[in-house]
Amino acid sequence: MEKESNLIRVQKIIADAGISSRRKAEELIERGAVTVNGRKARLGDKADPYKDKITVAGREISLRKDAKKYYIMLHKPRGFITTMNDEGGRKCVAELVDDIPARLFPVGRLDRESEGMLLMTNDGNFANLISHPSTHFAKTYRVTVRPRITEDQLTKITTGVIVEGRMSMPASVRVVKSEQDRTVLEIVLEEGRNRQIRKMCEAVGLETARLKRIAIGPLKLGMLQPGKWRELKPDELRSIHAYHKKLQSKKDS
Repeated sequence: MEKESNLIRVQKIIADAGISSRRKAEELIERGAVTVNGRKARLGDKADPYKDKITVAGREISLRKDAKKYYIMLHKPRGFITTMNDEGGRKCVAELVDDIPARLFPVGRLDRESEGMLLMTNDGNFANLISHPSTHFAKTYRVTVRPRITEDQLTKITTGVIVEGRMSMPASVRVVKSEQDRTVLEIVLEEGRNRQIRKMCEAVGLETARLKRIAIGPLKLGMLQPGKWRELKPDELRSIHAYHKKLQSKKDS
C-alpha cells in the first residue's frame, strides 16, 4: 500500500502530463476513458504517477519531472476548430503549432468562425487557473454586428439576456464604430459559455458578422498575425498569476 502522501488525484496527473486541462481530465474520467492499473478510474481516485500505469483512451501516459512547460499565444484564424484532431478532416489548431516539440492543448475555446487569441499549453494547472468557471477571467472581444445596434439592444446585452434558459452575467460593452448598417463593439465577458456572444446578440435580434478575441485578462493579442504563435514572456506569466490572485482576493472580500 502506497503512503497517502505519494498519491495524487488522477485528473491532476493527466493535466500535469500535458494531456488536457484538469477540468477536461475529469470529463474523460467520467466517460470511462481513464484506467489505473487496468481498472477504470473514478473521480476522486488517486495514484502514484511514477509507479502506477495510467492510460487515457487506451494510451499510456508518462509524467516526466524534467519536461518543459510551454505557454503559447496563438492567433487563431477563422475556419480552424479548437481541437487537436478531428475525424471529419476539418482544419484544427494543432496544425498551426505542429513545430512545437510537445503535446499541447487549448485553454478554452473559440468557435470555427471566430478568430483571435487562443492560449495553448502542456501545463494543466496553468490551464485550470484561466479556464475554470470559478475564476471569471475577463475576455475581451471585438465584435461586428448587423444591423446597427439600438440603445435598447445595447442595454440588454450589457445587463444580461437569457441564453439557453439561463441569464448571462452582466457584460461591459463599448461602441467602437457605428455605421448605417453595422456596429463594431468591444465586449468584455467574465464567463465563457459555448458561443455565448453570438447567442447573446441573436437573443436581441443582431447578427454577429465577425468576432475576434483580443485579450484574456492582462494578456493582449497585439500585432500577432493570424496563424502565428509566440511563447508568453516571463512578465506575462507573472501578470497572469497576479491577475488571478487579485480576482481571488476580490471574491474572498
